[in-house]
Amino acid sequence: MEQLTAADQQKRTDLRKMKVVATSFLVGATVIFFGTHAFEGAWVGYVRAAAEAGMVGALADWFAVTALFRRPLGLPIPHTAIIPTRKNMFGKTLGDFVGVNFLSPEVVQDKLRRAGIAERAGAWIKQPDNAERVTNELANVIKGAITVLRDEEIQAVVEHAIVKRVTAQPWGPPLGKLLNQVLTDGAHHKLVDLMCDRAYEWVRDNYDKVSLIVTDRAPTWSPKFVDSLLGDKVYTELVNFAWAVKTDVNHPMRLAVDHFLLEFSTDMQNDPSTMQRAEQVKQQVINHPDVQKLINSAWGTAKKMLIDAAEDPSSELRRRVTQGLITLGTNLTDDPELRAKVDGWLEQAAGYVVSNYRAEITTLITDTVERWDAEETSRKIELQVGRDLQFIRINGTVVGALAGLVIYTVANALF
Repeated sequence: MEQLTAADQQKRTDLRKMKVVATSFLVGATVIFFGTHAFEGAWVGYVRAAAEAGMVGALADWFAVTALFRRPLGLPIPHTAIIPTRKNMFGKTLGDFVGVNFLSPEVVQDKLRRAGIAERAGAWIKQPDNAERVTNELANVIKGAITVLRDEEIQAVVEHAIVKRVTAQPWGPPLGKLLNQVLTDGAHHKLVDLMCDRAYEWVRDNYDKVSLIVTDRAPTWSPKFVDSLLGDKVYTELVNFAWAVKTDVNHPMRLAVDHFLLEFSTDMQNDPSTMQRAEQVKQQVINHPDVQKLINSAWGTAKKMLIDAAEDPSSELRRRVTQGLITLGTNLTDDPELRAKVDGWLEQAAGYVVSNYRAEITTLITDTVERWDAEETSRKIELQVGRDLQFIRINGTVVGALAGLVIYTVANALF
């Protein structure tokens, strides 16, 4: 049983009422036509002619209106039940009409151009409440997408798309180029200063260890006091050397380090042996258990961070997104050049879509109409427009009666 909404129920009631009214006009004309046979007089002919023509007009328009939706009296009269029998043709015609008149690139682009979407969107999105609302919706989308995605598949994508691509590229040349740039800019000097400072502090604070090294290396026949004097001398020289390296930025030791690093950066880019050793180091790093554990847990960590940030209204991510939207909206309203670019992109995108996918869009109309049941479609259309069509029947009765009266009057005047 077809379920009708309250609005459809009201339309069905109104349709029935109008059918009764239209039929009443036909019945009235019929009663008048037959009733005039009981009277005599010159006026009777005029009334009878008007009633007869009204009957003809009412019947003709009843037939025309009924033939749109069903076969009148169930008779297989040609070119009746037009909507049920030619439903698919109507759907194709409607699809073609929409495609030509509404989905042409010129029409769509002109509509977008006059709409000023970029400016209107900017004015709306720069309002903090609206920006916050968009951020909330984006957060819901992110949470929904993350929930739907399978962790093992995403982890596989991360490993394939990121890890394998990183490891597939040789590390030597890019690292060598980066090191060369760092050395050229002198950015490594602070690190060298730190190493020199720590080396000096270690030598200064480890007299016993330096002396012990000298004593252990001394010959067994060497007197102890000689070993002690030699240890003092070595310690003093080491302290002085470390101090000189620490305080003199042009010390030969520092220059030697710079020279070594420059040569090393060049070898990483050009020397096959050094490049091969860099690849071996890369594999050792990648295969290290801690690194593998980090890779395997990368998606889980990122997933948790994204969900936590999306659920927390005060998270840094959401604040940045909201502020970014406000900034974008402000730029769209204040910058005509940016606004023109965005509108141009929208027009081009819309033109491309309707040019390449217009047939697919209009097919939605034709396929949908084809799937409709013919009788059900006829009933639905009649429910929507049937009440107005009943006025055709009423007008046919009235106009037919007037036309019959005029014809009868002219005929009597002429003949």
